[in-house]
Amino acid sequence: MIYTLTLNPSVDYIVQLECIKLGELNRTTRETKFPGGKGINVSRVLSQLGITSRALGFNGGFTGRYIEEYLQNEKIETDFIKVNEDTRINIKLKTGDETEINANGPRISEENFRELKEKINHLTENDLLVLAGSIPSTMPVTTYEELVKICKESKAEFVVDAEGDLLKKVLPYHPFLIKPNHHELGDLFQTTLSSCEDVIPYGKKLIEMGAKNVIVSLAGEGAVLINNEMALIAEVPKGVVKNSVGAGDSMVAGFLAEYQKTSNVKKAFQYSVAAGSATAFSLGLCTKDLIEELLEQVKIREVK
Repeated sequence: MIYTLTLNPSVDYIVQLECIKLGELNRTTRETKFPGGKGINVSRVLSQLGITSRALGFNGGFTGRYIEEYLQNEKIETDFIKVNEDTRINIKLKTGDETEINANGPRISEENFRELKEKINHLTENDLLVLAGSIPSTMPVTTYEELVKICKESKAEFVVDAEGDLLKKVLPYHPFLIKPNHHELGDLFQTTLSSCEDVIPYGKKLIEMGAKNVIVSLAGEGAVLINNEMALIAEVPKGVVKNSVGAGDSMVAGFLAEYQKTSNVKKAFQYSVAAGSATAFSLGLCTKDLIEELLEQVKIREVK
């Protein structure tokens, strides 16, 4: 079973206006809402690809119920821990430029965290946990380290999609996959990376530090996969970028879905890049049809 963890999920409320006038009444031209959070995005794309996953995390109140019902309607299993306060609502104002207003989210108690650790403790060597996104301010900064240590002891594989110290501190526990973008990778090593070739030596350092597979995305410039056996560069499909939210999560889901089916890293990487592009070219998350339409445009070459 693939488990996805979203520590601070949200209801994302997308509001479109022709313009916004501060201090006056404004009326929307279009609005929509859906569950937000990186782990939840991974589960939703996996579901599109016919892969079962179970979404973990914390939720509360009417907003938490909305998220749970939405995911269950998409045939995604859920096992959220109930908290006392409402799950947050994040507002995305689209008026040409996009303005985001993100709430802090509910307080997570020590008891809530203990309950999460108990759930993770039941994972086995046949399971994989995806840890994605930031840690709520009311949780310990060591949260990811504590959780991956549990995975290590139970021999469950895990994937981490985070940045900075959160990423660096899990590397000694040997994550199956990490997926920084080139800016995050550059920040980690205090340098600027602008091409796939620039990325490769720093990706190899992450392998030396403990990661099993590293995917680095460079938006329209391509993507790189590095492990102990190979370094691959992918050429991304051409298209009109409509949405960058969830593209990285789609890459993680695409990789896991194809790897589960084939155990072939190269094919999984190709599918990962097609999935990320399919989301970037869509208003929402990618569909299986669009991924497969783009797949043949993803050209992979190995770097010796």
